Amino acid sequence: MTWIFNRPSDFAKEMVTGFVSAHASLVRQVPGGVVRNTKSKPGSVAIVIGGGTGHYPAFAGLVGQGLAHGAAMGNLFASPSAQQICSVARAANNGGGVLLTFGNYAGDVLHFGLARERLREEGIPCETLAITDDISSAPLAEKEKRRGVAGDLMVFKAAAAAAERGDSLADVLAIARRANQRTRTLGLAFSGCTFPGAEHPLFTVPEGKMGFGMGIHGEPGISELAITSSDALARKLSSTLLEERPDDIAQTKGARLGVIINGLGAVKYEELFVFWHDVEQQLRAAEVVIADIQIGEFVTSFNMAGMSMTFVWFDDELEALWLAPACTPAFSRGSVLTNQPLDPVQLEQGVAVQVPQGSPESKTAAVKVMAMIDALAQTIVRNAEELGRLDAIAGDGDHGIGMERGVVAARTAASHALQQGGGVGALLQGAADAWADEAGGTSGAIWGVILSTLGTALGNSEKPDATRVAQAIVQASAGVMHFGKAKPGDKTLVDVLLPFSQALSAAADEGLSLSAAWRKAAGVAQRCAENTSQLTPKIGRARPLAERSLGTPDPGAISMAMIISTVSDCMTVNVADESTREKICP
Repeated sequence: MTWIFNRPSDFAKEMVTGFVSAHASLVRQVPGGVVRNTKSKPGSVAIVIGGGTGHYPAFAGLVGQGLAHGAAMGNLFASPSAQQICSVARAANNGGGVLLTFGNYAGDVLHFGLARERLREEGIPCETLAITDDISSAPLAEKEKRRGVAGDLMVFKAAAAAAERGDSLADVLAIARRANQRTRTLGLAFSGCTFPGAEHPLFTVPEGKMGFGMGIHGEPGISELAITSSDALARKLSSTLLEERPDDIAQTKGARLGVIINGLGAVKYEELFVFWHDVEQQLRAAEVVIADIQIGEFVTSFNMAGMSMTFVWFDDELEALWLAPACTPAFSRGSVLTNQPLDPVQLEQGVAVQVPQGSPESKTAAVKVMAMIDALAQTIVRNAEELGRLDAIAGDGDHGIGMERGVVAARTAASHALQQGGGVGALLQGAADAWADEAGGTSGAIWGVILSTLGTALGNSEKPDATRVAQAIVQASAGVMHFGKAKPGDKTLVDVLLPFSQALSAAADEGLSLSAAWRKAAGVAQRCAENTSQLTPKIGRARPLAERSLGTPDPGAISMAMIISTVSDCMTVNVADESTREKICP
């Protein structure tokens, strides 16, 4: 368990503040994460890494000369939002573009992909790379589906060293891709981790067993095996990793190999040294050349009892980049680098973003939209426990909590935009960023996409009508499917959003008013949400336990239908009857 904390909800924020204070000569805090506190080469590519908090030294501990320029940090085990990533990337940008690189998890893919599009729109060249080194999470034929774990370090380091020597963004991306393709990791767990203030572990492993191939968040692995000796573990992990070597490594004899032995939290250095003693014998027998060995904690999971081993199959260039100097709070190597502090002017974080002003028509509509957000926030808060129960059947049970955090934050941000004179677009855009920031995870990213797209489409000038709203919903639906990769039939909220969008467009084409068209389409959304009970999930964390969810509707689809239905209630209220309005749409 976690012993030292104040309020569990403040743990991540207080951890970051303490980390920055302890390493102020190397890093500084910016909204959304940390960046170097030292000068970087003007015109060079900036490497921005990131993911959820709870994996130290990933990700903040890897920021510094010779490694990352910045780290975007989400809440505990939750991906950072697009807004947080953009904030860090802007602060880290040296003028040569930005490479965003992260582990291949659905929420991270969504948020970093959104951030890339926003940065490009701002004129900052940007690329992304999702790291896929965990061989237990998908077969080689589907390696693009694999998770990113301790092999992250190799990709971060190679890309950063290439950026340090002045490579272009395209060349840095190519190096990062090659490093990813030549990196393989395999891990195991003996017990789960426990969040600050939690009474029970996030996941468990049966007594006397180990989860072979289990992920750092408790994702299912290959199998559960009886705990065995270090020598037997070394043989099993080594042989499995040696078998899956890159295509251009015809034989192990003479191949140059980098090895990372990573403790996940509760398995300590002494045990890792014993394990390495046994692994080395296996590698000597395979006649590989051990070019480098790193033993320690690089990607952890609170107090998770587990470990992983990473093989990096070097070529000459990757080996040189890996061995290049670096100086960060948690990883240093090579000759001492001279750290030059930033000038006071460079430390300025800029002015607060101004809320775009709305026209009189848009401001009037924004008041009504604010009432809808108030109402749907109450609906989600009231149903959060039930949404969590539905999610726990085949997922991790956090959908209700995430939705509640997101909608409450969205309500606060929308109210602020309204008070500052914003129109409908400003109100929805503010709600989008706040929802994604606070909720984190995949649902946070998706609702960020939905609200952001609606805000952009509706703008701050005109009064929304049925046709414009229907077109905005079409764009939002397309955006969700583009960034989230879900399709109809995958058992996600897309199974509600897409048919709702189609029904709303059809009703608008019939000439119905906005309220009538929305009400008609809301009935379609409700039926589609209920029908997801007959589907099995094909993507997301529920996919490995798909059969368990058969007969139960998808929680994301249900929450989507709840929100659509609540908005419909608000639209059909006679706004002149204030007593009625307060009951349904406060």
